[in-house]
Amino acid sequence: MLNNQMHVSLNLNVRGLKESATIAINARSNQLISQGKTVYRLGLGQSPFPVPVVVQEALRQNVHQKDYLPVQGLRSLRQAVARYHAKYDGTHFNPDSVLIGPGSKELMFLLQLSYYGDLVVPTPCWVSYSPQAQIIGRQVVSLATTFENKWRLQPDSLRQLCEQDPGRPRLVVLNYPGNPEGGTYSKETLKEIALVARKYDIILLSDEIYGKLTHSGEHVSIARYYPEGTIVSSGLSKWCGAGGWRLGTFTFPESLKWLQNTMASVASETYTSTSAPIQYAAVRAFEGGIEIERYLAHSRRILARLGAWAASRLEEVGARVIPPTGAFYLFPDFTPIADKFIKNGIRTSTELCRRALEENGVAFLPGKDFGRPEEELTARIAYVDFDGAQALAASEHVPLDQDIGDDFLKTYCYNTKKGIDILCDWVESL
Repeated sequence: MLNNQMHVSLNLNVRGLKESATIAINARSNQLISQGKTVYRLGLGQSPFPVPVVVQEALRQNVHQKDYLPVQGLRSLRQAVARYHAKYDGTHFNPDSVLIGPGSKELMFLLQLSYYGDLVVPTPCWVSYSPQAQIIGRQVVSLATTFENKWRLQPDSLRQLCEQDPGRPRLVVLNYPGNPEGGTYSKETLKEIALVARKYDIILLSDEIYGKLTHSGEHVSIARYYPEGTIVSSGLSKWCGAGGWRLGTFTFPESLKWLQNTMASVASETYTSTSAPIQYAAVRAFEGGIEIERYLAHSRRILARLGAWAASRLEEVGARVIPPTGAFYLFPDFTPIADKFIKNGIRTSTELCRRALEENGVAFLPGKDFGRPEEELTARIAYVDFDGAQALAASEHVPLDQDIGDDFLKTYCYNTKKGIDILCDWVESL
């Protein structure tokens, strides 16, 4: 009888659950391309840049590694991750406070499985936070943000939520630079959020997977201001271009050691350990060095220039856009010109993206997938449809203190630029 009850409960949690929107748009794009259609792939948020050569070489040298590694992760990798955060984020973690997993996404799932509190997410937010909570059966509280506040969580909004039930356990997700909007937080705002979190004993999951892609190169972790309650999430997928390698990292404060241990226990009964060759190669990635610093500097310059151009282009046709300050996303809001869309039978963000793909071959995702109201004409554009290896090689020939210019974008970021131009021309023609 008990097994039947558990089976019914699980079915209720996953019933109606759809494939991840980012995975689905990639599959749909591939399907259309296989049919001979031209598709500008602005849907899947995958780094366009290759894995740094020195990290690729480290993987080659460790392909023979075949043993099961400790569930917490390779010791030398955990040491490298701790040093990485100390150097770049000004935070101080013990290597024993680092947990390695097969992608930060898996670690986030284990965190929600292991912690009993509500999940609090500002919207718009990454597509998988809430579905993971749904699978596990956790309550999700969405805190809507606004264009006027640059789609950023406001400390007062968090404070007002906590005042309703001060003792309620909560896990609050901060993601910055953010997916889907490419924005970040000021030091002042992070300090204010930290004060609220400390007052109400909140656990913060600071998803900083795009931290090294802050366009200014000056990412600040909230763990500086709330070290006792912040779990920092990172990995190789975005800044190191190694999404398919599937390696994520969590760092914990000593006060949350119990939660780290619980997650490790669950990991030992599920994935056992993360790929050995990948972990050995990741040591080299987190050690950094001049080669990786140059790689990051040129990556950031290309993304910053392309993001600024794309934001300006979308503004020309009437969309509201916050110019990105990190990562490789834009979150345009076409609501100010909703009348022209409505006249053409487009009343939702889902319909907007469907029509853009079917009529123009431009693939991107509706704001609804990121927690926004269906009738709000927002969308996420991932400006990554270009050959990152060629772009990096070309950028090397332009001094870092010089602007690469529009001609560079036209030559080396052609598909992204063309796709956004086609989208904007279509919007103007409606």
